[in-house]
Amino acid sequence: MRILVVEDDVQIADLLAEALANRQYMVDTAHDGAVGWDWLQRLEYDLVVLDLTLPKLSGIELCQKLRDYNIPIPVLMLTARDTISDKIVGLDAGADAYIVKPFDLEELMAQIRALLRRSGGSAPSPKMCWGQLCLDSSTYEVTYGDRPLALTPKEYALLELLVTNGRRVLSRPGIIERLWSFDESPTEEAVKTHIRTLRQKLRVAGTPDDLIETVHGLGYRMKQVE
Repeated sequence: MRILVVEDDVQIADLLAEALANRQYMVDTAHDGAVGWDWLQRLEYDLVVLDLTLPKLSGIELCQKLRDYNIPIPVLMLTARDTISDKIVGLDAGADAYIVKPFDLEELMAQIRALLRRSGGSAPSPKMCWGQLCLDSSTYEVTYGDRPLALTPKEYALLELLVTNGRRVLSRPGIIERLWSFDESPTEEAVKTHIRTLRQKLRVAGTPDDLIETVHGLGYRMKQVE
């Protein structure tokens, strides 16, 4: 899942970005509404966390632009204002939910999960398997049969993305868009490197050769298992 945080308070933006990244979301941050709108036109996001009061383009104006362009992305509005009229204005602009600062981080995360589920963009179920290969997104543990695999966060995210999509081919640019933040400026070579090390760890654990298939000229997918 890829989330855009549009918040002019750098400390709050960094807090949210770190908390979301720790939960395996891909996160980009923008500190004014104009930059937020630019990123929303360039990348595909599953959700926007949007401050009400922003420089250059307010949260209300940005939310209205999303709805005027028929972009159905869920919007969670943040604000320091706790009045009924402000909530009505935000919701009328197209926000899907509203949370007041200072907020409880776990409550905010619960709101995000609820919005993603409602929009059909929820994260995979906590446990998923591809043959004997099993992933648990609640603990970020991976096993093949009864053998655990020690993966880095990026390797886990890559394997989860591949297993979630199964036989669907994922291109390297598509993988970059889903797993790397805009600021990281990754290359396709980085994807190839992560695929290579992930395959090595899978083979050591006893998986069949090329459990991750290369579809030449297109990308990668999981090998069919019986």
